[in-house]
Amino acid sequence: MKRMTAQEILAESFREIAEKKPADKITVQDIIENCGYSKTTFYRVFKDKYDLMAWDYCRRHRQIMAPAENADDGWKTTLLEAALLFNEQKEYLKNLLLHTNGLDSFSRYMKQVHFQSFSRCVQNKSGMKELDVKTEMYVKTYCQSTTDLTCDWIMGAYDVTPEELAEVYENCLPAPLQKYLL
Repeated sequence: MKRMTAQEILAESFREIAEKKPADKITVQDIIENCGYSKTTFYRVFKDKYDLMAWDYCRRHRQIMAPAENADDGWKTTLLEAALLFNEQKEYLKNLLLHTNGLDSFSRYMKQVHFQSFSRCVQNKSGMKELDVKTEMYVKTYCQSTTDLTCDWIMGAYDVTPEELAEVYENCLPAPLQKYLL
């Protein structure tokens, strides 16, 4: 049996509260009271609630991307799993998008996480130790556009299924990257 870490428990506590309260109104005190931890424990593992949100999103994203980084045929499955996760967490992610703004906005963070993991995926598939400038630009363009599209979808701009969203992700993959992933 796997036991939850303090980070996982605190993140779960935050997600529970975020079901009822805007993210920018949630305090560290709210988080620790909800799960029975102390401020000392919270600050031992996170610097603030935004660090907690970033850690939680990054952890969940890594779980989806890990198989695609190494498997030969996992890209389409990975896209669908990502869209299904976004759908499952739609209300939570909507809260984060609506109530975390400024330089460290959640959407900006999403783009960074997607760029880092997608870059690793392309590196692993291509055998490159480091992406060349043009490939990096294709990766960045793809990550920025799909993240913006995902945020719009989460906010209700497009009424499509997760499967249809995954299809759009797949069809928007730049041709120079297709040889590594499709």
